[in-house]
Amino acid sequence: MTPAWNRGVIRGPIGRVDDQASWIVKFGGSLLARPRWPDELRVLLAEVPGPATVVVGGGAMVDGLRSIDQANPRPAELMHRLAIDAMGLTARLVADAIGWSVNAEPARTGMPVVLDAPAWLGRGGRLSALPAGWHVTSDSIAAVVAASCAAQLLLAKSVAPPCPAPRLVDLSAAGWVDRQFPVAALPVAVIHWAAPAKGLEAAS
Repeated sequence: MTPAWNRGVIRGPIGRVDDQASWIVKFGGSLLARPRWPDELRVLLAEVPGPATVVVGGGAMVDGLRSIDQANPRPAELMHRLAIDAMGLTARLVADAIGWSVNAEPARTGMPVVLDAPAWLGRGGRLSALPAGWHVTSDSIAAVVAASCAAQLLLAKSVAPPCPAPRLVDLSAAGWVDRQFPVAALPVAVIHWAAPAKGLEAAS
């Protein structure tokens, strides 16, 4: 059976969008616990009309770092950098499973790529421009990447948004996106969401 996605619009036109515009696709780390996630990601990317760059969440690796920090708190800047490093690991995992390349910059044309988030953030002072803390996750990082290249943003998560026609502040308050996201996503003109037709219990 071909994997199916539920889709919706958070910001921007409800109808047809620019076929030539590039997309940043945030692929939630919790989706990596789904047995068929490579097939699901291929189906999702096949539905994206323009050049696509996948930003992969840290998933269970970042959850582990968060648990360690809760038990024995370490400096926020250290944990922030370690969580971003974990995104580099999941990026390589996804790229290997799908057969795509890992790039330090978003795709402009051609085949989809997986973003090396640590490398991208390490250029041009981008990392220092982000607040450091657990309130900044791959959600906000994907939004910052989209804003940097005037791309459209697709948030692929394990569950749909908790409310219809959601505002960013409501999604943040509900924990569907991180607390920094309403600020990080301000310059992003088009934001869509996607969730598997049969999702997991929690967003990532």
